[in-house]
Amino acid sequence: MNDSKFINIYLVPILAVVTALILGAFIIWWVGGNPLLAYKGLLQGAFGSVRALSETTVWASPYIFAGLAVAVGFKGGLFNIGGEGQLAFGAVAASWAGYALPGIFHAQIPPILHILLSVGIGMLAGAIWGGIPGYLKAKTGAHEVINTIMMNYIALNLTSFLLNGPMKDPSPSNVIARTPLIAESARIPAIFPNYRFHWGFILALALAFGVWWLLWKTRLGFEIRTTGLNPDAAKYAGIDVAKTIVIAMSLSGALAGLAGAIEVTALNYRHELGFSSGYGFDAIAIALLGKNHPLGVVLASLLFAAMRNGATKMQFLTQIPVDIISIIQALILLFVSADAIVRYIYRIRTPQERVVYTRGWGK
Repeated sequence: MNDSKFINIYLVPILAVVTALILGAFIIWWVGGNPLLAYKGLLQGAFGSVRALSETTVWASPYIFAGLAVAVGFKGGLFNIGGEGQLAFGAVAASWAGYALPGIFHAQIPPILHILLSVGIGMLAGAIWGGIPGYLKAKTGAHEVINTIMMNYIALNLTSFLLNGPMKDPSPSNVIARTPLIAESARIPAIFPNYRFHWGFILALALAFGVWWLLWKTRLGFEIRTTGLNPDAAKYAGIDVAKTIVIAMSLSGALAGLAGAIEVTALNYRHELGFSSGYGFDAIAIALLGKNHPLGVVLASLLFAAMRNGATKMQFLTQIPVDIISIIQALILLFVSADAIVRYIYRIRTPQERVVYTRGWGK
């Protein structure tokens, strides 16, 4: 790896995080808190014990899935803002499969099969919800940003209707918009007793490797990346650009749907209204911070998860508002997006692109 690539992929994002934390320290001091004590509480809350570390991985799991979803879309030249809706639909579909399929088949479903069906149906729901704006983009040129935003509204309001109506838990004591508990056979078993650390985190890490392999080691991945870089060149090279766009958006939606399905089958065992609020939008920041690389997405997800999980401890020690964490996350996104600011602060030279128009013999 050359120096320029190392600076762009690793150094600049790291410095962006450091700069955001420094500015965050000034904000904490300004509101009357102790920055050192605050960050100590943040670290303790995120990594200070086995339970804290377990909870950090619980936060990180949906972040990794959703971040990979956005990254795949970006690699295909598509800005998928619909992760929130795709994740919600994946959770709803997985919940339905978890509690309804035994009644439909009038039989107990083997656990492995029931888990695979629940997770697979959740992924399929997300893939369909992501594939629709992909199809509209490929066939009509409709912009995926507008379409995915509108699909979010449809998905979230339809989810609200389902959880308050046809799919609401019929228990007399239930007054919350949520589904019934999924069957035991649809639940992914816990890894350790008394901790919420679950197999979803392991699957997220494995899937990050799988996405890397797909994008950089397969023909489909090459077609997705080529289409994202230059659709005209991809078409000239014989790539079906329209088909690739639909596939990329469907894959992106499937990954977001998987995030919701794993939250249902491995953690909550039901879908509640609002449980996933913010995951889909945070995933955009995570993908940007990770430079759309699976390894970067994993590291950025762990950072965001640590900040979210450690925020309560930080607030307890310093009595500062927990919203400070959201401000720091926003600053990180700001500096990653506007990396020219980071380069200016740390005097990092901006790489100059050299365009070669023609080459002579022997050049």
